[in-house]
Amino acid sequence: MTFPQYRQLSGWNALLPPRADIRVLRKEIDVDVAIVGAGYTGIAAAKRWHEIAPADEIAIIDSSVLGEGSPGRNSGFLLEIALANDAQPKQIQRMQQCNQLIAGAMNKIRLAVEESDIDCQLEHTGTYRAAAGSVGAKALEQYRAFLQAADLPFENLDRNSLQQRLGTSHYQDGLYSPHCYLAQPAALIKALSQQLADEIQLYENTPATQIQKVNDHWLIETPEGEIKAKKIILANNAFSKMLGVGKSRMVAIYTYAGLTPPLDNEALDLFGSDKSWGLLPTHRLGSTLRKTADGRLMIRSQYDYEKEIQTELVSKELKKKLLTRYPKAGELEFEHVWGGAVGFTLNGGAIWGEIKPGLFASSGCNGGGVVKGTLFGELLADLANGKSVPDVSSLFGKASWMPGEPFREIGFRVISALEKYRGRAEL
Repeated sequence: MTFPQYRQLSGWNALLPPRADIRVLRKEIDVDVAIVGAGYTGIAAAKRWHEIAPADEIAIIDSSVLGEGSPGRNSGFLLEIALANDAQPKQIQRMQQCNQLIAGAMNKIRLAVEESDIDCQLEHTGTYRAAAGSVGAKALEQYRAFLQAADLPFENLDRNSLQQRLGTSHYQDGLYSPHCYLAQPAALIKALSQQLADEIQLYENTPATQIQKVNDHWLIETPEGEIKAKKIILANNAFSKMLGVGKSRMVAIYTYAGLTPPLDNEALDLFGSDKSWGLLPTHRLGSTLRKTADGRLMIRSQYDYEKEIQTELVSKELKKKLLTRYPKAGELEFEHVWGGAVGFTLNGGAIWGEIKPGLFASSGCNGGGVVKGTLFGELLADLANGKSVPDVSSLFGKASWMPGEPFREIGFRVISALEKYRGRAEL
């Protein structure tokens, strides 16, 4: 399968009114550039390409509808600084360059939201990171050292402070960083796509089933149509490997979210004094939490290799993790539970650049895809049009090689089991 077919609809998208203006490609078209994936990367690439070459014919296709793909299935964190989970103080100069690029992309997103009539619930809330055990505390200390060395503001928080703000005594140590926005991600991708130039053709429910080079052009086959393009941009993250890009360097990891209905004031009091907040885990396999602007609680956790598991099992496990943090929340139920695929690389680096003549790709977001994906899409459009771009691989890392199957899956199972045991307090 070259595209995702999720078991459940995105909970974020289910909260929004349905759209009627959905076009499916049912013909043959000839364009200058075809972009596979109408997510943050694909939309940004199309906008930037149109700025550079307004006379070029641009088409974007997506296997689903806006808000139902990965862009509408994430947790809605828009970080103004690089994640830097593995950053060391000695890497400060590199990280400062990354942060400058990320901040510029975030500013463009913010301005685009201000011009949209869609309520994205975009708030400059900052974000929390917190540790429940020794493994998390060690990672948190490393991140704290990075923030100090980079001269970035943050606030240290002990268990009591976290209890007051987030309503849980589960975490022993934490920090607050102001450099983060929170948003309703399905609304956000719709707002950004709303501002595509009229000349840009957008086709939804139009998956790319095959790509191939034919003489001097590229050919994209879809179930009901065909695209002939001078150049292609693959912006479909984990699923680019199904079209032949990144097979030896990336896997699709499924992660899951549960979202409650709007809570009354008594229930909301369980989740701290902050009206809305977001917490990122200190462990790569840890749980993400959000208290949303419209009074809901979201938890995101669980990881599966290359396929989704049954929704009932997911819901039960998410509830268990929620109760570990909020024992008094036993009566809460999820209104929506859904999964989403993440392009995961072994070393956290990206697959980015010109893969073959005329074929460009940006994949392997490793769960940090909103702002960074926007940046990578803009830079990919620059690269494809012969403009000077920063050395993305040196700044953000280049995805390393992975062994083939079945060794890749065996390795994932073994390493994740060890990491789950080591970081079990954070999961």
